Formats: sequence, structure tokens, C-alpha cells
Amino acid sequence: MLERLWRFRGGVHPPGRKELSHGRPLAQARLPQRLYLSLQQHIGAPAEPSVQPGDEVLKGEVIARASGLVSAPVHAPTSGRIAEITSHPVPHPSGMNAPCIVLEPDGEDQWTNRSPVEDYSALQPHELRERIRDAGIVGLGGAAFPTFIKLDPGEEQIVDTLIINGAECEPYITSDDLLMRTRSEQIIGGLQIMRHALNANQCLIGIEDNKPEALRSMRQAVAELDGAGTRVVALPTRYPTGGERQLIKVLTGKEVPSGKRPLEIGVVCHNLSTAAAVYRAVQLSEPLISRIVTVTGEGVVEPQNVETLFGMPISTLIEQCGGYTEGAARLILGGPMMGFALHTDAVPVVKAANCVLAAHLDELASSRPTLPCIRCGRCSKACPAHLLPQQMYWHSRAKDFDRVQDHNLFECIECGCCSYVCPSNIPLVQYFRFAKNEIWAQEREQQKMEESRLRHDAKQERIEREKREKAERMRIIKEAAQAKKREEAKGKSGVQSAALTAKAAKSDEKAESRARITELEKGRTKPADPDPSDDSSGAEE
Repeated sequence: MLERLWRFRGGVHPPGRKELSHGRPLAQARLPQRLYLSLQQHIGAPAEPSVQPGDEVLKGEVIARASGLVSAPVHAPTSGRIAEITSHPVPHPSGMNAPCIVLEPDGEDQWTNRSPVEDYSALQPHELRERIRDAGIVGLGGAAFPTFIKLDPGEEQIVDTLIINGAECEPYITSDDLLMRTRSEQIIGGLQIMRHALNANQCLIGIEDNKPEALRSMRQAVAELDGAGTRVVALPTRYPTGGERQLIKVLTGKEVPSGKRPLEIGVVCHNLSTAAAVYRAVQLSEPLISRIVTVTGEGVVEPQNVETLFGMPISTLIEQCGGYTEGAARLILGGPMMGFALHTDAVPVVKAANCVLAAHLDELASSRPTLPCIRCGRCSKACPAHLLPQQMYWHSRAKDFDRVQDHNLFECIECGCCSYVCPSNIPLVQYFRFAKNEIWAQEREQQKMEESRLRHDAKQERIEREKREKAERMRIIKEAAQAKKREEAKGKSGVQSAALTAKAAKSDEKAESRARITELEKGRTKPADPDPSDDSSGAEE
């Protein structure tokens, strides 16, 4: 049955070079002497160590826990001893160092306790998301966004379509192709779990038509393991069909509005390697501790796909693939279009590492000199995101970050189509990455300044509040003291009045007593009246 497909704007057809690694069987990487497990293997906050140097750990044991909502735990890829927690080179365009847990394998590869789920459909969606979160699963298509978040549409959002991305349009990379050919049942099992968590109406699996074996294997697996509602769709080979928005456009005809998420148009998109990891996490109780990595390019002796534990130094991985060839010029993590150059091969394999490209000098377009822009407009025609790379280039080069954002810089998916078609060999994507990083740095600095201002304002408010509270306390104490003085004064005046009254009364009593005494004294000293019987007075006369 012919599928109805749509086209997206732009795109290019670079040489695939997938034949370098396609024909070889899957290899298993040997255990190195040390594994360097970065705490930042995902978008979001880095994980926090939950072990100490000297601890013995088992395979699958949590050694670093998620530190926030947008974060993911890190698990021990094998059993062994924690040697140290130190700064070590990690895969990053800047060549920076970051905290890593160093694990020394003991060679026993002993698993921790596991609890597989026999019937995932018996679990509620939130229980499935918890298991997926605890397993440390992130998007394995390159974004490394925590998977459980994309599996949580919310109570009000209806998901119509789950899209499984098997396009693998990037040149050289064949890890997803091999996974589809060898482990198609795990992919189908994983998408069934995802579909149950999302309650999606249908599932579409998009695979480019340059992978006929993968198409046959996946269609057979769908027919045997999955019922109605899941279809495998062959896509025209065109880069970047594997871009999320481009794949949604091709399969459904829907366009994700600028600044919106696919979920807002009822679509959720996941990589098929992520689906296989979900199956292993739920059905086998295995956390994300390894992945298939394509080691390829004319700079390596034996290009092939290798099942690799996270933390494996890339130097050891290259050594197990026969080492470098004479003329190997550059080491790239990812493909030639969207990957970035590594400053050293001491960096470890991380969750987002799907390819290590050891490029020969002849394979590098950057070996040609960079010339001035001739304003030909080819970059605009090739851009699948409807942007103006030429204008963005001028503003990025001039560090005019306000103007470059006016041209929707953050809609750029860094696919590299503009750089690929540029006749002047201008590394346009590098300028756009530079501009994004500078804007993010300015935003972080602005955020720090804002946080500092808020802390200063809070401190000033606290000081003013304490002053007001102190003044209020002093006022209350003063008023209480004044009231006490008034009461004391009132009590003292009452006592004095009573004393004066008593004293006055006592004085009156004394005065009255003295008066009586005086009267008595006066009575004793007064002459007596003459006695009429006494005639002595007449005889005298």
C-alpha cells in the first residue's frame, strides 16, 4: 500500500558512506581498565554522586542520582570499585573538563537486584514513567532529553500519534540500522510501552528507503508482535529527514508552529534506540548503561558497530577497532553534518554518542580555505527550518546577538545543510553555535545578576523589617515603662495622701487633746466663789 507522504522545505543529499560499517556484524567492546562516567550525560541538571571513592558497586547500581526534574541518574555499567570522583575531559565542542565518576571494573560483571515487569499493561502510565526515569533513559537520537518527561503529556493533552524515528539520515552512521536488523522485537516492545504511557491512537515508524533490510525486519516484527495502529513507513532518502519537525511534516503533513512543541499538535517523537532502551528498562529491569556506537571513517582500520559501555574511553574503542590509519586527521563525535570535533580521544562514550568518526584528511570539507560570502542565497534554499543563514551569519560574526535573535536563531536545528552547500566553505553552523552559547551565557549572567539583585533587595527588606520590629519592640517597652511609672506614681501619691490624712487626723487629735488639757488646767487655777456663811469679812470691817 502506498503511503501518503509530504515534503519539507530545503534539505540536501550528501554522500551516505554507510557502506563503511554496514556490512560488519555487531561487536562487543572489551572491558577497559577504567570507565569514566560523566555526571552530565543529558540535557538539564547534572546528576549528583551517590557513592564515595572506595565503594564497591554492582552492575546496574545507581552511582549518581538525578538532581532535579530535568535530570537523569547514572548507573554502574559493570561491577567494580569506585576509584575516584574527579574532573576529566568530556565530549563537548569546547573541550572542557567536567566531574566524572571513575569506575575500575572487577571483571565479574555481577548484576544488582532486578525486578522485571511481566505485564507492562497492568501498570499505570505514571508507574511506567517512574521506571523509565529511574533507569536513566534519555533520548538516544542525539538530544539526550530525559525520556520520561516526553512520555508525560499531561491530563488535558491528547496524543494522536507516536512517531518512532528510524530515518538515521546522517551520513556514515549505521547504529540504528543495525539495531533494526538485529533487535526489531525490542523496538516494537518499547514502542508498545510508550504508546501505553501516552495513550496514543496510532504509531508511525519512519525509515529511509536506503535501508531495505531494516524495513523488512521491522515490518515483519510489527506483523508478528503488534496489532493494529502501528505502521512502518518508507521515507525518501533526504537529509535531514530525521529532524523531529521534518519527520513530523513528512509523515503527517503537520507543521509544528514556531516556539511550540510537537505535543501541542498531538504528536510525540522518539528515536528507535530510545524505544529499545525503554523495553529493556521495563521488561528486563536493565537501566541504560550501554548503546551501539558506530566507529567509522577512513581514519580507522576496521569501521564497525560496537556495543559499548558508557564511560569507555574513545581511545580504547578506536584501539579495539584496529586503531588509526595513516592520514587520520580529525576525530568527530556524531556524523559529519551535526557532529563536533573532539580535542582528545581520552573523552568517554556518553549516552548521546551514537557515532565516532575518525575522518581522513580527504574526507574533511574544512580542509578547503574559507572565502568571503558571495551572497548567493544557497544556504537559505537548503535550510529546512525556513531561516536566513546568511543574515544570521553576519549578525553572529558581528556579535550583534539581539539582531541574530530577530532572525529566529533558536529555530536553527544545526543540521549543517547551509554549511554543506556554501561555495565559500564558511562554517556557518559554528557561528550559530557560538551565538547560541554567548546568548545563553549572557542569560545566565543576567539571571545571576537578577538573583543577586533579589538577594540584595531581600537583605535590605530584612534589615528594614528588623529595624521596624526593633523600633516597635522599643516602643512597646517604652510604653510599658511609662505605664509602670504612672502606676508607681499613682500608688505613691495615694500612699502619701493617706499618710497626710492620717497625719492631719493625728494632729487634730493632738490639738484636741491639748485643748482639753488646757481647759482642765484652766479649771484648776480659777478662784472659788465666796461662801455666804463665812462672816469673817464683816467682822474685819
